[in-house]
Amino acid sequence: MDKQEIIQADQDYFMNVFGPRFPMVLEKGEGVYLYDNEGKKYLDFTAGIAVNALGYNYPEFSEALKEQVSKLIHASNLYYYEIQAKLSKLLIDNCYADKVFYSNSGAEANEGAIKLAKKYFKEKDEERYEIITAKNSFHGRTLKTLAATGQEKYHKPYTPIPQGFKYVPYNDLAAIKEAVDDKTAAIMLELIQGEGGVNPATQEYIKGVRELCDQEGILLIFDEIQTGIGRTGSLFAYQDYGVEPDILTLAKALGNGVPIGAFLAKDEVAQAFKPGDHGSTFGGNPLACQAAYTTLNIILNQGVLDNVKEVGTYFYNRLLDLKDKYDFIKELRGMGLILGLELEMEAKEIVTKVIENGILVLTAGKNVLRFLPPLVISTEDVDQVIGVLEKVFSQIN
Repeated sequence: MDKQEIIQADQDYFMNVFGPRFPMVLEKGEGVYLYDNEGKKYLDFTAGIAVNALGYNYPEFSEALKEQVSKLIHASNLYYYEIQAKLSKLLIDNCYADKVFYSNSGAEANEGAIKLAKKYFKEKDEERYEIITAKNSFHGRTLKTLAATGQEKYHKPYTPIPQGFKYVPYNDLAAIKEAVDDKTAAIMLELIQGEGGVNPATQEYIKGVRELCDQEGILLIFDEIQTGIGRTGSLFAYQDYGVEPDILTLAKALGNGVPIGAFLAKDEVAQAFKPGDHGSTFGGNPLACQAAYTTLNIILNQGVLDNVKEVGTYFYNRLLDLKDKYDFIKELRGMGLILGLELEMEAKEIVTKVIENGILVLTAGKNVLRFLPPLVISTEDVDQVIGVLEKVFSQIN
C-alpha cells in the first residue's frame, strides 16, 4: 500500500478518536531517528510520547526480545516465570517499595493503584474512599482514571463519571489541606504534569503533601507513568524530590515500546490485596517482562541516567537562550529530558513547521511545545533541534 492508500484505509476502517494524524506513514526506526515509507528521515524528540527510552533498534534490547519471542510470549498468570521474578526483584531493589503488580498500560496501573488504596481502607474497616487529585492532571483513559483526571474536557463526553474524586489546584498545599476530610483515602499526583503542560511540582509542595498524608493517615500515590524510568535523570522522579510515596505507578518507558505498566507499594499497603482482588490476563507476560528487565538493566548500567542529566542540562540551557531571544516564549519548564516551552501562540502550528524540517516534537495543551526525546540523545541531536527551532521562530518573529 502507498501512503494515500494507508491513510484512506485508516479513514475507512479505524475509529476516529485521534482525528487527522500527521500525514506520514512511519516504517522503521534506527537510533534516535524514524523513517517514513517514502524514505524521509525524522529526528525523534517524542520517543513515542515518553515510551522509547532507548530509541529504536537498540541492539541489546532487540536481541533479548528476539530470543524471548522464540521461547515464550504468553501462557497466563496461573504459572511462574523466571523473567517475571527477575524483573520484580530488579524493580524492588532499586526503589522504596516491597511489592509490584504488572498491567498492560499506564491507565491500568493507575486503576490498580486506586483499587489498592480503596481496598486498604476496607481492610481497616474505615469508610475512606475519596481520592484527591490535581487540576490539569492526566491519569488515563479508562472511566475511573478519566474521573481521576482533573480536566473537565475529558469528563464531558462520559457524564455521569464515576464519583469519589476531588480536584484541587496544583502546587497549592493549602487547597489540599482544605479538601481533606474523614472520607479521604489517598492523594494522587504527578510529580511533573505532562499532558497538563509540563508543570513540575515544587519541593515544598511535595514534602508538605507527604507530611499531611502522614498526619492524617492518608495514602500518597505518585503517578510516574511519564516521568518514571529515567526521564528526569533519576530512575524515578520521586528520588529527585526526596519523598517516598505509598503507591507508585509506571508504564510508558518501562518496556521501551512493548506494552507494560506496573504499580508498586510498600508491604503494609500491598497486603490489602487478597487472592482474587485484582488480576490481568496479559499483564506481566514473559515478553513484556523481558522488555522491561532489559530496558531497566541498560538504563541502570550503561550510563543512561548520567546522559539524561548531562544532555538534559545542555538542552535546557539552549532552550533558555531561545527564550531570552524570542519574546513570544513565555516560560521554560521541566527537568531532565521532559521539557516544555510555553508560547503565546498555539503550539500545534509550530509542531507542523518543525516536522516539515525533519524533527518530531509534541504539544502539551494548546500553547506548550513538549520535548520527550529518547534518553540516549546527544548534544549534537539537541543542536539539530535548536537549529530548526531557530529557523521556525525567526520566521514568526
